[in-house]
Formats: sequence, structure tokens, C-alpha cells
Amino acid sequence: MAHGISYHAKDILFKSLSELYRNQALDVYGLHDLPKIKALLPNEFPSVRADEKRSDTLFLLEDDSILLLEYESNERFIDNHLKYLDYAYRILYTYYKQEKRLRHIRIVVIYTSDVTRKYEQLHAGHVFISSKAVLLCEYNGDAIFQTIEEKVRNNEPLTAEETMKLILVPLMHSRFDRQMMIEKTIELAKNIHDERTQLHVIAGILTATDKFIDEQYAQKIKEWMKMTKVMRLLVEELEQEKEEAVRKVIEAKEKEVHEKALEIAKNLLDVLPIHEIAKRTGLTISEVADLAKEMEK
Repeated sequence: MAHGISYHAKDILFKSLSELYRNQALDVYGLHDLPKIKALLPNEFPSVRADEKRSDTLFLLEDDSILLLEYESNERFIDNHLKYLDYAYRILYTYYKQEKRLRHIRIVVIYTSDVTRKYEQLHAGHVFISSKAVLLCEYNGDAIFQTIEEKVRNNEPLTAEETMKLILVPLMHSRFDRQMMIEKTIELAKNIHDERTQLHVIAGILTATDKFIDEQYAQKIKEWMKMTKVMRLLVEELEQEKEEAVRKVIEAKEKEVHEKALEIAKNLLDVLPIHEIAKRTGLTISEVADLAKEMEK
């Protein structure tokens, strides 16, 4: 493998987050009525306007519905819901073209501590869109941070709920400003004993705070992540997955070509000798001979 990281950072983050969120419940957000997460989905779709960013995070849930998870720090509720409507249309259209069916879409908006009220529905005549709001102003980020910090210092494993909470701590109510909380949380995550969990948490923080984090600091953390052993293992896994995917494509193509050759050979058995059929189709003489025996049965 080449020196350094051979995959774009977003591919590594996607793989790490996929492992983090797989089979997780959404109880930490207070969403007790939603199915568990089945998989993380790509969040880039066609027709994105030049002035519009991609959706924040997309999940496939266990009931095969799609969860659109957004992070907001403002009260531009109408503008934001029009944005979600655009995302929903593109998601519906993309999957309908692929599957010829409409998937159910759920929208959850996680509001940072800057927002203190909910807005969950937008009515425009026959057009209607709704979301579920999670207000992080209701969470004491400092208290949650302190509890998790104590466990990390004692090398105690974090529960799935604690891991998810740690990712959202920088967006919760705190006596510190947001950038400082982002940095404090990432520094704490660096001390998590389990290195894979450590990387998952940092990847989660970078994703959740993408709209708010200082860009230079974010780049600095990504450079640090490249140096970790777990990051290199993830790269190796991605390389292996890529090779496996290519191998399967080649095998499928070879199988398709072989089946076509057999079909052509069947049609030539009555008009050409076996050695000539093998020459024309690329099959072995033995394969053509076996085919001839099968056709005689």
C-alpha cells in the first residue's frame, strides 16, 4: 500500500461513522418511537444548487425508511424546512429511479443550544412537511462532559448512549463557547482507551459540528487522525473492500461472457465440429464436448 492515506478523508469518516451508528437506537435524542439505524447512507444527490450544501446525515432505518438528520443553530425555520423539502424531493426521486418505489422519509432536526423553541411543521396549501425537533438547550453539556470525562480517565468503557452524547456535547448548553467545547471534547476523545471508539467519536464530532467548527482546527484534527493506527487499519479495510468489489464485478462479467459463449455454442453444435466451436467461442474443447453430451440427453 502507498505511504500515507490513500483515500479521501470523507471516505474514512463515512466508514468510521457507519460502524459507529450501525444498529444504534435513537433514544439519546429522545426519539423513542423510531426504528434502530440499519446503515449510514451517502448524503450527496443530483441537482444540488450552487448555493446549497448537501444534507447533513442520512440513515437507513430498520423499517427501510430513510432518516434525514440535520443540525441547525438558527431559527430560520421556514427557510430550513424549504431546504429539507428540497432534500426530500431529491432523495425520493433518486431512490424511485433506482427501485421504482417510494421510500418513507423521516426528518429529525437537532437544534444547538442557541435555539430554544420548536418549529416542526410547514403548511403551504396542499404541500406539507413535518420534522421532529431535538433541543440541545435542554441538555447540560458541562455535566455530561464531566461524567464521561471521569469514566475516560478511569479507562472505563463508554456505553453506546454515552458515546452518542459525547458527540453532541459541543452543541449542548455550556458555560464555554462552542469552539472551546469542540476542542475540549475532541481532546477528551483522544484519551478514550479503545482506539476504534476514539476514532468513531472524533469522526462523529467533526460531522455533527461541521457547520460550526473552525476550519483550520478541523483540518488539524484530520491530519492527526491520519497518523493513528486505527485510521491506517480503516484504509487497509477500504483497500480490501475495493479489491473485493472489483473482483466481484470481474467475476460477474466473466460469468456473463461464459454464459453467452455457451448459448452460442449450443446453436453451433448441429453445424460445426467441436474443435471449431471451441475456437470461435473461446470455450475449451472439453466444455464444448460436455455441452454436446448434455444436449444429447
